[in-house]
Amino acid sequence: MKQFPLKELISVTLYPIIFLVVCWGVFIAGEVMQLDLVKFGISPRTVSGLKGIAFAPFIHGDLNHILNNSLPILILGTMIFYFYKTIAWPSVLWIYLISGFWLWVGGRNNEIIPVFHIGASTLIYGFSTFLFFSGVFRKHKQLMMVSAFVVFTYGSITWGIFPFDKTVSWEGHLFGSVSGVLVAFSFRKDGPQPAKIEWPEEERDLEAEYNNQLAMEQGMKEMENEPSSDPLKIIYHYKESSGTGPSEVNDKP
Repeated sequence: MKQFPLKELISVTLYPIIFLVVCWGVFIAGEVMQLDLVKFGISPRTVSGLKGIAFAPFIHGDLNHILNNSLPILILGTMIFYFYKTIAWPSVLWIYLISGFWLWVGGRNNEIIPVFHIGASTLIYGFSTFLFFSGVFRKHKQLMMVSAFVVFTYGSITWGIFPFDKTVSWEGHLFGSVSGVLVAFSFRKDGPQPAKIEWPEEERDLEAEYNNQLAMEQGMKEMENEPSSDPLKIIYHYKESSGTGPSEVNDKP
């Protein structure tokens, strides 16, 4: 697996860093100006909650929330843009939209007090499952090493898709994970592919082939120069009959 050149490292971390800068800018502005930004989250199955599909990943409830999400977004986002350059943007975009839409469809809500789902953890789950299953679906050895790294580093987040903690949007984690699997499967034939093994041709005995060719040519020449045998000749001799009987015919060569 190739090393990170500094220039390439900067380019692949640029977009995750920009995303985090926006997240932190929104968080700081909300804290300083005492803004109620939670209402811009996803409120499932409400028309007003649709806007949360676009805005929810940028909004965080408190300092611990945004701190916990920042490093995984940076690491996983960088890995996607590094290992899947040609499909990074469409993959991230589809994970973003699919997870947000299905959270709006299937997330929990309350008819009395609306529930808003916020935070970038939905993307974290989508990115991690995308990276894991992309390597598996492609059967790409190097990318399967990336999959193993994701499991080793973030495997424990799997528990986040279960409703153990009602204060956590486990639905966002679940639909984020599903979106990552779907996108990985959809793009399995795009982007990096395992190298095809080309077996070398069987060794050829050129000397034997050359000798065989000479023998065939020599045989053809001998056949051409061989004198042809005279064809069988049949000579007929006729004698006049002395009587009235049939004439005698001799067919001697």
